[in-house]
Amino acid sequence: MRGCVRPSRVISLIAALVLTGAAALAGTAPAPKRVVSVNLCTDQLALLLAAPGQILSLSHLSQDPDSSSMAEAARAYPTNGSGAEEVYLLAPDLVLAGSFTAASTVQMLRTLGIRVEIFAPAQSLADVPERIAQMGAALGREAEAAALIARFRADLDRLSATPDRRPRAALYYVNSYTVGDRTLAGDILRAAGFANVAGEAGLARGGTLPLEQLILLAPDVIVSGRDYPGQSRAEEVLDHPALRALPGTRVAGTLTDRDWICGTPMVLSAVEKLRDLRLSLEGNE
Repeated sequence: MRGCVRPSRVISLIAALVLTGAAALAGTAPAPKRVVSVNLCTDQLALLLAAPGQILSLSHLSQDPDSSSMAEAARAYPTNGSGAEEVYLLAPDLVLAGSFTAASTVQMLRTLGIRVEIFAPAQSLADVPERIAQMGAALGREAEAAALIARFRADLDRLSATPDRRPRAALYYVNSYTVGDRTLAGDILRAAGFANVAGEAGLARGGTLPLEQLILLAPDVIVSGRDYPGQSRAEEVLDHPALRALPGTRVAGTLTDRDWICGTPMVLSAVEKLRDLRLSLEGNE
């Protein structure tokens, strides 16, 4: 009879509504099954927490060994170019993005009805558990996230140092750029037992530290950024002879690698390397 609905269909609709309402009341939603990441840091958090078969695609940077600490694990997954059209065609039920993902991409995906979870970059070691918890909630993997957070905090407590004397250190990158205490890299430096000379130069976050000023600050150690292949005048400052002529200053070379980029448990490797550097300095005193 036209206009009628079968009783079985009515029962199914009611059941679906009841289940949806119950999930909403409980503050939970079904775990996503087709997850696409378009950001380097969300790539790695997803790899750490996702259930088997949950990840559909990762960003193209996920397989770059210079950028990702989990490049090897990422090679098991297809990659994407982070464009809205490409991602939409993958038919995801969740897209993981960063605060600096193109706003037009995020807006288009959301307009098309796709859920997009935005992750802010970590500005301190305290942000790492928050990012892990956020990813756990997004993937429906809260228990796994809680276990990872517990391990991270225990390992960080083990590695963190409060020495009687903190050696003065400078983080120095191309174009004479440095970062202060109110950054993830600065917090890694602090946890390893160093004092950051950027603060003496009035730089709480990041900015230019001219070579002449760095020399006048005369830190105990200079940790330089990675010198990428090729020639660039911006990189010449890292090899300037004046740095190696400083009496009592050790140029430690490149330690600020891929483990420093994202707020993931891999930052512990950076803390450990710097802690070992500090201990080696103490051994030479």
